[in-house]
Amino acid sequence: MFGQRLKAILNERNLSNYRLAKMSGVSESIINKVVSGTNEYMSFKNAVKIADALNISLDEFRK
Repeated sequence: MFGQRLKAILNERNLSNYRLAKMSGVSESIINKVVSGTNEYMSFKNAVKIADALNISLDEFRK
C-alpha cells in the first residue's frame, strides 16, 4: 500500500526515485524496493524523511 501510493505521488509530481532519494536522504535502493513492491515495509524514520521531502503528511500514504 505504501509503495503504490508513493509511486502514484512520484508520478503525479513527475519525480524519479533518484530525485526523491536526493531530496529525502533515503537511499535510492530502499525507495526502489518500496516502489516496486519488493519490500512492502519502510522504517518510520525513512517514511518521515520522504513525507517531509514531498511536503506531505504521513496520512497521505494511507489514501
